[in-house]
Order: sequence, then C-alpha cells, then structure tokens
Amino acid sequence: MSDAQTWTALGVFAAFAFGALGVMSTLLVRVLRADIARLDAKMDARFDTVSARFDAMSARFDGVDQRFDTLDRDVQALYRHTFGIDRG
Repeated sequence: MSDAQTWTALGVFAAFAFGALGVMSTLLVRVLRADIARLDAKMDARFDTVSARFDAMSARFDGVDQRFDTLDRDVQALYRHTFGIDRG
C-alpha cells in the first residue's frame, strides 16, 4: 500500500470508530434514561403505597385518640361522682 492508501484507510477507520462511538453512546444514554424513568415510576408507586398506609394508620390513631378522650371524660365523671365534687 502506498502512503495515500494508508492514510485513507486510517481516516476511514477513525471515522468509523468515532461514528460507532457516537451511536453506542447515544443508545446507552437512551437506555439509561428509560431505565431511570421506569425506576422513578416504580418508586413513586411504592411511595404512594407507603403514604396511603401512613394515612390509614393516622386515621386509626385518630380513632384511638377519640376513644381515650371519651374514656378520660367518663373517668373524670366517675371521680367527681365518687368524691362528691359534682354536687358543688
């Protein structure tokens, strides 16, 4: 091969290598973005589930708090009645 053919072959190889590198990096970025979007959606769904569970637990604790308020009121009424405080 002559000098011109060698430099032409090297130029073609370099152009092919840079083109392949560009295509591969573009595909890799697309795959990573798709995977990250899928993971983000999955995590959002899980966090929504956990949030719903905490909301349900909060509602249950509100119910228990209401029962304690009722029990406290009843115990105070019994205390006042027993020790004659309510006859004032």
